[in-house]
Amino acid sequence: MEKTKVLFVNQEITPYLTESPMSTIGRYLPQGIQEKGKEIRTFMPRYGNINERRNQLHEVIRLSGMNLIIDDNDYPLIIKVASIQSARMQIYFIDNEDYFQRKFIFRDKNDKFFEDNDERAIFFSRGVLETIKKLGWSPDVVHCHGWVTSLIPLYVKKAFKDNPLFCDTKVFLSLYDDDFEETLNKDFYKKFKLDGITDADLTHYKKPEYGSLIKAAIDNSDALIMGSENINAELEKYARSTGKPLLEYQPEETYIQTYSDFYDKILAE
Repeated sequence: MEKTKVLFVNQEITPYLTESPMSTIGRYLPQGIQEKGKEIRTFMPRYGNINERRNQLHEVIRLSGMNLIIDDNDYPLIIKVASIQSARMQIYFIDNEDYFQRKFIFRDKNDKFFEDNDERAIFFSRGVLETIKKLGWSPDVVHCHGWVTSLIPLYVKKAFKDNPLFCDTKVFLSLYDDDFEETLNKDFYKKFKLDGITDADLTHYKKPEYGSLIKAAIDNSDALIMGSENINAELEKYARSTGKPLLEYQPEETYIQTYSDFYDKILAE
């Protein structure tokens, strides 16, 4: 019997970024799922504050070299990889000089939200899926963590739905307390639109703020997980109103087994 393939798309993973509840799940969930006998791939952005030498990142030449067009501009897609030896696990990093060389994550040293965070999210999401296509690896499960991954459900279900690698993929979305108050660029929806995405799919994005991004991601996901103990009340209400399968917040001791069982349950339906 073939192993279940799980693609983790992460906003944060420790030790590459400071430890937080999300980055800890990003680190230990893939390892735990791999140890349960599933096959994994794990991705995150290569933010500029990640020390490449200390973490032994190196470019994967055979996967790099593609260009992604965003808002009529070409951006080279660079793929890097690092290993967490103790977990026998590789982490893939999506990199680009324009988007990920700065020494901060989403805000500058004065706590100002980067104006191009919209394009950074587009580049990351498309970069992950193009790399998976290049690997020829067909995920049974795509599990998204953090707002920067919020376009992945839309892309998998609409833009890539006819691609044989993704036609049977189930998308899981973990909901976290990673809110931001700023609004993304008003042309966000024009920049990320690909063939297969209709005007009806863009409704939430007309006001591109945190809540609308997550609502759209919820709409395009097959199953939802409460990743934080407390999330935005409006989003929690929205998530529950959809009637989609929803896993309640899990304590640290049990979440890996429970998530694994949840994947199996949804895949069996």
